[in-house]
Amino acid sequence: MVKPRHIDDLNKNHPTPANTDEPVVIPMEKTFTTLKQPRRCRRTDTGDRFTCDQCEKSFTQKNSLKKHQLIHTGVKAFSCDQCGKSFTYMKALKRHQLIHTGIKRFVCDHCGKAFTYKCALKKHQRIHTGAKPFVCDQCGKTFAHVDSLKTHGLIHTGVKPFICDQCGNAFARKESLKSHRLIHAGIKSFVCNQCGMAFTLNSSLKQHQLTHTGIKPFSCDQCGKAFSHNCSFKRHQLIHTGFKPFSCDQCGMAFTLNGSLKKHQLTHTGFKAFSCDLCGKSFTQDGSLKKHQLIHTGFKAFSCDQCGKCFTQNGNLKKHQLTHTRVKAFSCDQCGKCFAQNGTLKRHQLTHSGVKPFNCDQCGNSFSHRSSLKEHQLVHNGTKLFVCGQCGKAFTYMRGLKTHQLVHTGVKPFVCDLCGKAFADIWVLKKHKLIHTGAKPFVCGQCGKAFGRMDTLKHHELIHTEVK
Repeated sequence: MVKPRHIDDLNKNHPTPANTDEPVVIPMEKTFTTLKQPRRCRRTDTGDRFTCDQCEKSFTQKNSLKKHQLIHTGVKAFSCDQCGKSFTYMKALKRHQLIHTGIKRFVCDHCGKAFTYKCALKKHQRIHTGAKPFVCDQCGKTFAHVDSLKTHGLIHTGVKPFICDQCGNAFARKESLKSHRLIHAGIKSFVCNQCGMAFTLNSSLKQHQLTHTGIKPFSCDQCGKAFSHNCSFKRHQLIHTGFKPFSCDQCGMAFTLNGSLKKHQLTHTGFKAFSCDLCGKSFTQDGSLKKHQLIHTGFKAFSCDQCGKCFTQNGNLKKHQLTHTRVKAFSCDQCGKCFAQNGTLKRHQLTHSGVKPFNCDQCGNSFSHRSSLKEHQLVHNGTKLFVCGQCGKAFTYMRGLKTHQLVHTGVKPFVCDLCGKAFADIWVLKKHKLIHTGAKPFVCGQCGKAFGRMDTLKHHELIHTEVK
């Protein structure tokens, strides 16, 4: 048996050759138990570099070059016997196999979270320290992880290799494309626990939940407008610069954001990828579909602090609030009602003139406004778009749903000022008041008998039409 010897002893038996062109063996400060180990650990300082002919990366040892070249060949000789995944190097396989054991030796001393690999722990710890060592050389933005920097770098290059086969939207990351495809699939796993609204992405749910809290921590120092999200705040600030680098090649309209341009371009193509599963109405944008779907739920999260009127969208609330602050300079000369806009006054005046230019082609009923005609036509096609979220009962009109929902709450907000009787519907209150006034505005055209209610008149008219 050969006794273990120190490398200095080996060098005594193997003196340095006189020829300086030959490799010089540099002794390493290490002890060995066999004669074979020093041979594996010897380093030759020849000054030569072994260069890869494919990527020009160089190595001090030929063995290192050979290992590296396996990357280019694509050969993965080492396979995991549990999941079948293959690796180029044995070291990578052993590292991978730790996943199957479930052993997590590296524990964060801040939060106690455990990791399989030390590098994963180090990455995680940057959350606590706030360290962002990876810097973008184009804009100076810093990142905690190198993969985040690489993803960010695609913003500057503009490369978006992942394209949606349904709507043509392009994405820089494969994960972003997968998330986007859920929109077309209609999968909405993330539900708001306050209003029941569902979302495709968890991030969208979190953004939505801020509408309930009303927290807007990001304020514009130029106009004072506040935002719930930093990204919305940054987009808004571009408005003040007036810079609009994104132009439509069809109509020349310019936009501050590329996303706004893409949304606009859909108006030229007419492509509407987002359809409502309740009424079939299609939209060019997912946001427009979400806003529309609130009509069916009847949920109105935005209420006026002056009169209590509720709205589905914040934009509609803001428009309404102008009615309280804006001067109503346009007044009707027949009833004295005032309006903030001349167009609104003109529409109102049609109710007095009796002009009804919009006719129903099915029953001949006429209407003063086109919107009233469209609403009426729903009666003929049997469409009931407005569904009660509590019992599932559907209604043709929103007012029908609103009145019905009071059944569940038991609220009767409309009170008769003469007898104190309360009603859930304002129209029922108006009919009721005719009892007190004695007014009978509905007159039979055949016998002249008058009635307080239209339905009573119609019932009476059956007497004249009845065959005897």
